[in-house]
Amino acid sequence: MPRYADPEPDPAWLDVQYNNRARIADSADIFQRWQRASALSRERSSCRLGLAYGDGPDERLDLFTTTSAAAPVLVFLHGGYWRSLDKADHSFVAPSFVEDGALVVVPNYSLCPATSMDRILLQTAQALAWTYRNAALHGGDPQRIVVIGHSAGGQLAAMLLCCRWPLLGSDLPADLVKGAMAISGLLDLEPVRRSPYLQRDLHLTPALVRKLSPAYLPAPSAPLYAVVGGLESEEFLRQNRLIRKAWGAKTVPVCEPIADCNHLTILHDLADPLGRCHLLVNELLGLEAAGSSLPLARIAATYGKD
Repeated sequence: MPRYADPEPDPAWLDVQYNNRARIADSADIFQRWQRASALSRERSSCRLGLAYGDGPDERLDLFTTTSAAAPVLVFLHGGYWRSLDKADHSFVAPSFVEDGALVVVPNYSLCPATSMDRILLQTAQALAWTYRNAALHGGDPQRIVVIGHSAGGQLAAMLLCCRWPLLGSDLPADLVKGAMAISGLLDLEPVRRSPYLQRDLHLTPALVRKLSPAYLPAPSAPLYAVVGGLESEEFLRQNRLIRKAWGAKTVPVCEPIADCNHLTILHDLADPLGRCHLLVNELLGLEAAGSSLPLARIAATYGKD
């Protein structure tokens, strides 16, 4: 099981490492840019919003359709430390992938402390099951589903690679997820449990850490790409390296920092058709970029820069 060498890090140090809103001086401005870009993305895209994948009020997803037939399916899971943010804040990631020929699905999930982290994982698995069952109705190919997630969403994406899908539904294939990418993922939850800044809402126990940390689980058969901003904290850089060490280079063939990106601006690299993150996701999807001249594909990159 991955663990720190003794002595264990000081909780105050962990708070500094994981409090990205405090680490990034213009974080509030960046979140506002995301909201503006996302509103514009929904306005200019062919999309269906708030589709139910379950019975709960938070069990809804947004779907961005493409004109390509039998399109590969990209599911994006947002971050926010399992306790904040919303699918509506992240619509801006969709347009460039839609232009490249993907069907993009952006689910919501309930947030801590009103719910538990294991419940969130079950909700995202239910969203993937819905996607498999309904992708063809919206022009997608259920045999080509890729999951990516940012921060807390990176933990969820990696965990979904390990899901035993037939136990969730007899109609679900064991290889429902063909690949995943963790963007600044939280892949070892023990330091999260020890961070007072996070633990007061997450209520992690040692048992939940063992159950929900991808780095503590056997390597899945499908590939995971792991990326992190080159300007991120020591802990996020360690988290990214750890999953390659835990799962091996065969399962984690990509494990790299993205230059000049912090914990938030790495999503601008994802939305930019020429960004390294974007190109890696297209590799998982089996797509080529449509090009940077498409106005809609440049929405997030425009709002992500001064």
